[in-house]
Amino acid sequence: MRNFRARLLIEFALFVFAFALLGDQSAVASDGGGPSGLHVEEGVSVRDLQVAGNESQRLLFYGPTVDPRGVLIMFPGGTGEVGIARDGSVRQGQNFVVRTRGIWARRGYEVVVVDALGHKSMRGIRSSSWYADVTREIVAYVHSLSGANVWIMGTSQGSIAAMLAASTARPGIVSGVVLTEPVSVLGHSKETVFDAHPESVEVPALIVANRKDECWVAPPDHAEDIAKAMSRAATAVLFVDGGTSASANPCSSRTPHGYWGMDEEIVQRIDRWMRETRGTSH
Repeated sequence: MRNFRARLLIEFALFVFAFALLGDQSAVASDGGGPSGLHVEEGVSVRDLQVAGNESQRLLFYGPTVDPRGVLIMFPGGTGEVGIARDGSVRQGQNFVVRTRGIWARRGYEVVVVDALGHKSMRGIRSSSWYADVTREIVAYVHSLSGANVWIMGTSQGSIAAMLAASTARPGIVSGVVLTEPVSVLGHSKETVFDAHPESVEVPALIVANRKDECWVAPPDHAEDIAKAMSRAATAVLFVDGGTSASANPCSSRTPHGYWGMDEEIVQRIDRWMRETRGTSH
């Protein structure tokens, strides 16, 4: 009899747990019309956007959603894979544009982090016409969600994607583009920012270059050449000097190439430029 009662108690407890879990899942499934969305906590959500080629593009929204100062679409470097989970956590969060999302949020900006498509490396396709369609859809979708100014930012290899997004976005919906430590020398990815149609960019553009950057595909002395290549845009070059190394790879996020140890300073100076441009779109 004791064993029978104990079994009943265990089964009842499992039933209550399963019912509660089902309720939580139902609440999650109801969030986000259109592209599937999962609300995680205040100011954080994950959305899967169907883009060109029937691919699923995962986006992480982070920061204030009500009257943000602006919206920043962030393109990470390296392979582009951040590993955004359904609960809003990220597997690889050391990249500059990913790890500074909290700093930007405290300054009043909403951040949208773009993950790699299908967990595939984005190396070699960030300047392609197919990926131009993808970035155009991302920018248009983000713009449709907010009346705030939309800015595009990329770092290292991600600057190629940012350049492409700025050069192919529909007119009037992008306020400016920021390229941090942009790749300007051909490396293993076989593409640079010069392949992403800089001559077609018509919005204000900022190139940030760290004089201590020793990554061979992103030499700081190429910053002026990148600015000149954007012949139809109002450009500015911001040279910085600093950072520390916590990696033997000079192209790592944990070196001056990734502004390691300089997050607050770099964000502040980019923010100042954005304020000075007053979000004017062309």
